[in-house]
Amino acid sequence: MGYIRAEDVLPSEVLALVQKYVEGQMLYVPKKDFQRKRWGSLSGARSFLKCRNDKIYEEYKAGCDVPDLADKYFLSVKSIQKIIRDQKPSDKSDQKENQEG
Repeated sequence: MGYIRAEDVLPSEVLALVQKYVEGQMLYVPKKDFQRKRWGSLSGARSFLKCRNDKIYEEYKAGCDVPDLADKYFLSVKSIQKIIRDQKPSDKSDQKENQEG
């Protein structure tokens, strides 16, 4: 990411105010919240991890034990336990829907 000169884009009053706080240093100005994309949404990492975690949970439910899952997916036992714990509430809501329907 390149930078632009503040005096080229900011009104002199705003530039003077910024210089009061930060002078002669690089300053990052973040995007507004509504313009930010969620982590992993552009690279596909978010969907990849969701798919991986779903597979881990399905294998766990099918009887695969936690240490074997950790070895298979190159994760720690604690990471596998967290994935299973995080997946359980959504599984319970699926069961509830199946019972009601």
